[in-house]
Amino acid sequence: MNQHPLEAGFVGAGNMGQALIAGLIRGGIDATAIGIAEPDAARATALQAQFPGLALHAPAELAARTRTLVLAVKPQVLPTLAPTLAAAVATAAPLVISVAAGVSTARMAAWLGAETRIIRAMPNTPALIGAGIAGLFANDRASAADRETAERLLGAVGTTVWISEEEQMHAVTATSGSGPAYVFLLIEAMAAAAERLGLDSDRARELSLATVAGAARLAAGSAEGPAQLRARVTSPGGTTERAVAVFEDGGLRELVAEAMQAAAARSRELGG
Repeated sequence: MNQHPLEAGFVGAGNMGQALIAGLIRGGIDATAIGIAEPDAARATALQAQFPGLALHAPAELAARTRTLVLAVKPQVLPTLAPTLAAAVATAAPLVISVAAGVSTARMAAWLGAETRIIRAMPNTPALIGAGIAGLFANDRASAADRETAERLLGAVGTTVWISEEEQMHAVTATSGSGPAYVFLLIEAMAAAAERLGLDSDRARELSLATVAGAARLAAGSAEGPAQLRARVTSPGGTTERAVAVFEDGGLRELVAEAMQAAAARSRELGG
């Protein structure tokens, strides 16, 4: 077996792990320089078929061999998993990047060792198509070079934003981490309403999808804020004004705030 250090090792190769692996390979890293620890044999086999040269390892073995160790597992798994990696992490001293929602760098350091360089990341599912955004927070052991490594890794599937206070990572989770689901719910609701208004399901879905995608692109490329863009569409006495009034009267803003507060609260719960 090739014992040269791996550039990146992924403990957990679910959707996010797979997206990051694909992004790194698209960016020029050879699959042979990446390792995975994935308990789902079928998923591991499928990944190895997709990326020839990708090697499967036990988690502790992977921690001992890689320069950057990505913990791409559910937060509920970490209290059991992380302590089993502590000895390997202490010896090999990889940079550890965790994408587990809610789990603080201090808690990670308690499991892995006080000297561990840890970066906490909250990516989102648009990473699957290279359009993600990730909030990043580094503990005080992580260097400037470690930050650059994290930016390259997460930047392979989108953009990155550094967060200065770790407590704000719960807000990141509620905003961009969970946010795609809010948009999908809006698309789902719009399409269902369009069908009730008489459109067939294909047209309802096509119109709803294109509207949300186009509006997001317009907002991203405009110097105007979303409130100004909304006002431009909302002609006095027109159809849009009538619809927006229903949203406002129904408390849409308050409902969104309540939903995001619930997501942030759950993030804190998951962190223990």
